[in-house]
Amino acid sequence: MDGEIRIALDAMGGDNMPSAPVRGAVKAVESGEGFRVILVGREREIRGELDRTGYTGNRIDIRPASEVIEMAEPPVAAIRSKTDSSIVVGLGLVRSGEADAFVSAGSTGAVIAGAQVIVGRIRGIRRSPLAVLIPTESGVSLLIDCGANVDARPDQLVQFARMGSVYMENVLGIKEPSVGIVNIGAEDEKGNALVKDTLPLLRKEKGIRFVGSVEARDIPAGGTDVLVTEAFVGNVVLKMLEGTASMFKRMLKKNLTASLTGKIGGLLIKPSVRKMMSAFDASKHGGAPILGLKGLVVKTHGNSGPEEIAAAIRQCTVFYAQKVNEKIAEAILAESGDNS
Repeated sequence: MDGEIRIALDAMGGDNMPSAPVRGAVKAVESGEGFRVILVGREREIRGELDRTGYTGNRIDIRPASEVIEMAEPPVAAIRSKTDSSIVVGLGLVRSGEADAFVSAGSTGAVIAGAQVIVGRIRGIRRSPLAVLIPTESGVSLLIDCGANVDARPDQLVQFARMGSVYMENVLGIKEPSVGIVNIGAEDEKGNALVKDTLPLLRKEKGIRFVGSVEARDIPAGGTDVLVTEAFVGNVVLKMLEGTASMFKRMLKKNLTASLTGKIGGLLIKPSVRKMMSAFDASKHGGAPILGLKGLVVKTHGNSGPEEIAAAIRQCTVFYAQKVNEKIAEAILAESGDNS
C-alpha cells in the first residue's frame, strides 16, 4: 500500500534467530499500522517460523539471503566476502530505496561497518555513533556513543551532541534537551585529555543546551537528556547499567522467596515491584540507531526477544516520520555555516 514505511529486518541476526526476529515482526505488524516488514535471510527457515506463528496477513514480505555473518567473524572482511548475507542484503535495500530502515540483532561490528560502507554517512558527518536510550529514575537518557567509535576526537563528540539533541527533540519530543559529557568529576580540571579538550567546544557550541560534566553515579538518577562520550566509556556504562539491573532483579527475587514472610510481603508489594521493574525493561525502548547515516539503521541486543525487536520496528516508524535524518543533516549544515 502506498505510504507505508518499509522496514527490512535481519531474520538471521542474534542469538534467537530466526524465531525472535520473525515473531517480533508479527508482533509489530499486529500491533500497529502504516508499515510493512521485509524479513531478510534464508527463505525456507523464515517461512517455517512464520507458519508456526499462524500469521496470515499481507504486511510481511521475505527477501532471500543465503549467508549469515557470525558474531565472531571480522566485521569488515565478512561484509566484503559475504555479499549475500542478511546484513549486506538488508543494508542494500536501504541504499537502493527498497526499504526505509534496517533492523538487526546480528554482529554489531558488521552492522556498523556495513552501514557506513553500504548506506553511507550524511555529508559532513565525521563519525556515526550508536545512540541508545537508557532507563533512569526520571525517565530515559540518550547515551551516545555506546559502541561504534572507541577513539573519537573532540570535534566528533560535539557532533554526537548535536545529533543526540536532534534525536531527543524529534523522537521523544523534548524541547531544548540538556546535554552533558560523561566525566569522572564535575570540575573542569577533571577528566582525560579527550574530555578536557571537548568541554570548551561544547560550551561554545550553538544549538545545544550544554550543562557540563555528568559523573557515572548520577546517570541513573536522570536529569540529563543526552549523555555524550566515546564508545569505550559509553559501552562500559551501558553494560554496567544492564548488569546492575539484572543483579537487582535476581537479588529481589531471591530475598522475596527465601521465607514465608518474604513470600507474603512479596504478594503485597507485587504491583509496585512490577511497575518498578518495568522501568528497567530495555525491550520497550527498542534498539540503538546509528545516527548520521543517509538511511535509518537500528541495532538491537544480540539476545533480543520478540518484544524488543517489535519495539525497534515501531521505533523506526517514529524516527522516519519525524524525518530525523533530514534534521540531522540540517543541523550539520548549520554547524558548517557557524564555523565558516
